[in-house]
Amino acid sequence: MSKQEFLARLKIALAGLPKDEVDERLNFYSEMIDDRMEEGFSEEAAVAGVGSMGNIVTQAVSEVPIGKLVKERIKPKRSLSGGEVALIVLGFPLWFPLLVAFLAIVFSLYVTLFALSLALWGVEVGFWGAAIGGIGLAVVYGFQGFVMPGLAVLGVGLFSAGFAIVWIAACVGATKGIIKLGGKLGVGIKRLFIRKEKAE
Repeated sequence: MSKQEFLARLKIALAGLPKDEVDERLNFYSEMIDDRMEEGFSEEAAVAGVGSMGNIVTQAVSEVPIGKLVKERIKPKRSLSGGEVALIVLGFPLWFPLLVAFLAIVFSLYVTLFALSLALWGVEVGFWGAAIGGIGLAVVYGFQGFVMPGLAVLGVGLFSAGFAIVWIAACVGATKGIIKLGGKLGVGIKRLFIRKEKAE
């Protein structure tokens, strides 16, 4: 693929982003390709070296604030007629509740993801608390001469400590997955605005 063909496709793929963002990306990748060609790469190899179009678009979308995308999406491409303004005003009781419902759903999804992560770490803290408490109580029982109860709570404490050590790996992995999922959710929502823009 030639440099001009790549930039033309990239411009189409970034349709829906603010114009300044598109221009910035095009200039960035144009300079990157030029630099690679100056290093001795062929034009096709230089283009291939910048990465896949999908990854470039995903990164661009993830870095643009959603407020900026919404502003770009609702910005009129021409002056609205009186009839269109009236239609927007009259349709307000319909589209505004739908917008609020959509935002509420998105917010609830993020809250759910956060709560899930918090619950996992809550279990981790609980097991460490049981481990420390069990071992501490075993020491107290030992000094008081209660050997069997001391051994019992010591066993519970050691089991809790072992489970907590294993569980922390699950917590870290799950938290990373939740953060990644949250990021993909955000990119997916942003892509809705870009797809609508392309369809017009």
